[in-house]
Amino acid sequence: MSFSLGLDTGGTYTDAVVFDNTQNIVTAKAKSLTTRHNLAIGIAGAAAQVLELSGVTARDISLVSISTTLATNALVEGQGGRIALIMIGFSEKDIERAGLKNALRDDPIIFLPGGHDTFGNSKTLDLSALDAVLDDLAEQVSAFAVAGYFAVRNPEHENAVRALILDRTQRPVTCSHELSSKLDGPKRALTTLLNARLIDMIARLINATQSFLDEHAIEAPLMVVRGDGSLISSEFALHRPIETILSGPAASMVGAHFLTGVDDAIIADIGGTTTDIAILDQGRPRIDETGASVGGYHTMVDAVAMRTHGLGGDSEVKLNDKNLHATIQLGPRRLAPISLVAASYPDIIISALKRQLNQQIPTRLDGRFAFLTGMPENMAAGLSKTQAALLARITTTPQPLDRLLRGTAEVVTLDGLASRGLVLIAGFTPSDANHVCGAFNHWNGEAAALAAELFAKKRDGNGKPICDTPEALCELVINRLTRLSAEHILESVFYEDGLDGALAIKSPLIERALDRTAGIARMALFLDRPLIGLGAGAAAYYPVAADTLGLQCIVPDDADVANAIGAVVGQVRVQVSAEVVQNENMQFAVTGSELELTVNLFAKEEEALAVAKSACERAAHDKAQRAGAHNVVVVVNDGVSATDLDGKRQFISATIVATASGRPAA
Repeated sequence: MSFSLGLDTGGTYTDAVVFDNTQNIVTAKAKSLTTRHNLAIGIAGAAAQVLELSGVTARDISLVSISTTLATNALVEGQGGRIALIMIGFSEKDIERAGLKNALRDDPIIFLPGGHDTFGNSKTLDLSALDAVLDDLAEQVSAFAVAGYFAVRNPEHENAVRALILDRTQRPVTCSHELSSKLDGPKRALTTLLNARLIDMIARLINATQSFLDEHAIEAPLMVVRGDGSLISSEFALHRPIETILSGPAASMVGAHFLTGVDDAIIADIGGTTTDIAILDQGRPRIDETGASVGGYHTMVDAVAMRTHGLGGDSEVKLNDKNLHATIQLGPRRLAPISLVAASYPDIIISALKRQLNQQIPTRLDGRFAFLTGMPENMAAGLSKTQAALLARITTTPQPLDRLLRGTAEVVTLDGLASRGLVLIAGFTPSDANHVCGAFNHWNGEAAALAAELFAKKRDGNGKPICDTPEALCELVINRLTRLSAEHILESVFYEDGLDGALAIKSPLIERALDRTAGIARMALFLDRPLIGLGAGAAAYYPVAADTLGLQCIVPDDADVANAIGAVVGQVRVQVSAEVVQNENMQFAVTGSELELTVNLFAKEEEALAVAKSACERAAHDKAQRAGAHNVVVVVNDGVSATDLDGKRQFISATIVATASGRPAA
């Protein structure tokens, strides 16, 4: 008998399933709260429970695979360690491109002379600027990112910088040529920066999972889901954590198709932090050929064509009181739900909420708490004095903000600590609203009710309480989340049809259609496929959202663990590419950062293409095996660009792409 253990670590829950590989069915499923300060606790809780429920022994497990939304959530919430970016051959104006300056925040950047030209010929590399500050940098950052000019054509300068950093520091190093073979240096640098920022997070996830497997004598290979839904070995993922962005959503796409058998659908997956929406065509997810976009960053990572929105069950509920009639805003930041925190600390939370309710004048800090996440010390590298001073006052048990903070200026300081992943803020969320309305009963309902009552006392521009009762407030929050879900689904569909989705949904005609406004001219929407709703909160939100859009809604029985199911039914898939260009001497140059070539200049086009194809095929086969594939199959495609010049064919360039795939070696 052969079984697979599938795991998905989300922002709120860690899910686990045992999958029967012979009968293609889920044998058992389980959930445990994700413990961000120590991921091993949540993983062990879910995995041990599902193994006990299934009765499957360690020797029966032939494959373990994990998907996660941790990387996606980190980018959406702006979290991650402090990074040093080393730019080789670039100028300071290059950081203005591709959103690189915004992504850098206050992280240090070093510019070095060097780099290569389009044919891979090197310029002079000067390491002195890095050498002078390297020891100090190592104390300020958790990892390094290295990006060289035309490094995809020749990676030697990136490799030289990496060798120097590794020789002098104990910090991880990511080089841009390892992540993408595409041109556009600033965008590649952005992808490398984000990859370095995520290394510690993904390493903790993989190490926590491996510790559980070792403890339970499970010797099966450990795989990780990439953003395109394919699998890679855990060792491979440790070097390329950026490829796990959209891992959870991609796994959910695979799981949704498995659970429903529907080939064409709109898939919406709501978690604690994000809502992920994608299109299923003929049983396969659409792939974004331009690179995954998450949290406002447009990367070079191949991933499902998915729109990720900062909207989830744990989204921060805020009041927009700038107008006379206040409105409810949700997200994009995730808060720890009050009801969830109160499940572990009932006395602290409930007593503080009651005290605040008895105050005559409500404050903006009411109903908010902060506590340490327990992140490793290196994640606190480079804190300002004010940040370090506030962090020193925060404990592992929740503290009410009206007692913790010494002034409004510290609110910004606290937000900075939260964005670094060092502190978690608790507050009122849609999950709490559902506890008050009776839809959920997972955690502490009394705390949710008190927090709702406290929030309902907030006043609009007219000085009136925004709601008469806590129940009315909660209904308002749930309705707002449902409406935003419908709008995000429609926005994503418009984008897939080549329209500006954000602009389209603002049309008065679309608003009339969603509101079903009465009139002589009535607007209606028609979409060509059903909605598949996934996530623990899918049944609470998506049937109503689908009805707003006039859609059929399918929420499968195991919608709450679709990601974990998708993690074990996929396959390994990797690509290697090469470029063939003609230099000034009319020679054909074969370039590619992953190729092993003794000669790369050829007199004839046919010879260069043949060498490029063979080298790509070998490299893709080896890469797939390193990624954990068994019985690898390689398909090579070439795209030759040429033109007619005075009736004579003129070669321009060629791109060779080798795709290798196979099931994990179990």
